[in-house]
Amino acid sequence: MFANLRLFPFFLHVHRLSSLGCPLSKESLNDRLNYSRENCAQKGYAMKDILQELSERRQTARLGGGQKRLDSQHAKGKLSARERIELLLDEGSFEEFDMFVAHRCTDFGMEDQRPAGDGVVTGWGTINGRMVYVFSQDFTVLGGSVSATHAQKICKIQDMAIQNGAPIIGLNDSGGARIQEGVDALAGYAEIFQRNIMASGVVPQISVIMGPCAGGAVYSPAITDFIFMVKDSSYMFVTGPDVVKTVTNEIVTAEELGGASTHTKKSSVADGAFENDVEALAEVRRLIDLLPLNNREKPPVRPFFDEPGRIELSLDTLIPDNANSPYDMKELILKIADEADFYEIQEDFAKNIITGFIRLEGQTVGVVANQPMVLAGCLDIDSSRKAARFVRFCDAFEIPILTLVDVPGFLPGTSQEYGGVIKHGAKLLFAYGEATVPKVTVITRKAYGGAYDVMASKHLRGDFNYAWPTAEIAVMGAKGATEIIHRADLGDAEKIAEHTASYEDRFANPFVAAERGFIDEVIQPQSTRKRVSRAFASLRGKRLENPWKKHDNIPL
Repeated sequence: MFANLRLFPFFLHVHRLSSLGCPLSKESLNDRLNYSRENCAQKGYAMKDILQELSERRQTARLGGGQKRLDSQHAKGKLSARERIELLLDEGSFEEFDMFVAHRCTDFGMEDQRPAGDGVVTGWGTINGRMVYVFSQDFTVLGGSVSATHAQKICKIQDMAIQNGAPIIGLNDSGGARIQEGVDALAGYAEIFQRNIMASGVVPQISVIMGPCAGGAVYSPAITDFIFMVKDSSYMFVTGPDVVKTVTNEIVTAEELGGASTHTKKSSVADGAFENDVEALAEVRRLIDLLPLNNREKPPVRPFFDEPGRIELSLDTLIPDNANSPYDMKELILKIADEADFYEIQEDFAKNIITGFIRLEGQTVGVVANQPMVLAGCLDIDSSRKAARFVRFCDAFEIPILTLVDVPGFLPGTSQEYGGVIKHGAKLLFAYGEATVPKVTVITRKAYGGAYDVMASKHLRGDFNYAWPTAEIAVMGAKGATEIIHRADLGDAEKIAEHTASYEDRFANPFVAAERGFIDEVIQPQSTRKRVSRAFASLRGKRLENPWKKHDNIPL
């Protein structure tokens, strides 16, 4: 039957000739039929050859720089570019673009080296059924170096991600710009940077550094929302150890200069570091599951198996009797969160403040919390920058913010003042005041001075501001305040003690602020999850617009 269908055009031709009065003999008809069959057979063979060539080309492209270089990659404990994509995305979901793209450089003998794909694998797939765009640089192909066509491939998926409203995940493993291409490679980098800028605040951008990332290449990850690194196999720096030695005479290793430990603990460039490629990719999948696809959508709501009104009796004794004794704020975060699940961001940097994501009733909530275990929870330059950036990310992508406050003030000292704590502290103040997402604040113990204002106070458009009965809201601690107010009695210890006790009775509680409406409710610690969950539930329809502006001018 199907063979007859293939010959249908021929029979139609015969019919037309007959209708025109052109007689056809039996022999002539058989000849034409045989010719048609032979033609189809030839075309079948031709198609088979084409498909065979396609298969071979695909196989070659998938090998990247060849089996030898792939084996070398594995020997270093690193996965190949395609293996990384397979682990990151849902099984069978990856759709590749531009597999056969090759560079166009003819200088320095490059015309003899034109590998398919040009050192980067690009395309889209899904993570837990939600679309993402991804590029994975292939170090086995010319060291993953960026050429004009390499950059063109990345730009293509960036444009598509912005257009279609889906996150961009970049798996970086590159030796930098392709020197043989000169300014064309630099132009390619700039094109990528421009799209990073355009995508900022529109779709989430995540960079995973899984090998070298040096020179101009570092600025693309730096613009993205989150940067993750792999311990012992990834590094980032603008100038490498050799250049540093030449210019400054400092002797430093690549790991010391730009390794995962450096960027997670000292520079704050990276948001997290993981033991190996597999763990890094698994954690990226987990993070994507917490984020919205773009700035026009809400974060995903996941099934939860925790009681929203759960009472935690242990929280009644979380605050120590001694006001100067520390406690772990993470305990409170875990007891508020659905199933005690907390995804922390920048865990190893500025530990005096905690940032990360939890779920409440299955919905993503950003958490900012002072950590009394480190520097007594004081705000400083690093913690202000860390929290401000996190708050602005949450606001950009409509993620509600929960703020847990126990802050005695800003860290004093010349190093802080010389380092610009005024301007950096203002960043956090600015971020909270600018944010239009639902904001719920719980003051657990101390909230002193300007730090009270900065930490999502009612005066910065906080929606629900709760306090525990242990909260102390004042300009400063009782002892310091007494020594200023009653300076004349400094020589009399008994009088100073009386004044201090009087100040504590008057201000070392949440009720003065509550009398003025700055605190909406003084709540029992055990009911914190219930009250916070109900607060966020009531704010799901919140609409707040800032005055029109081209953009703000946050103090940088």
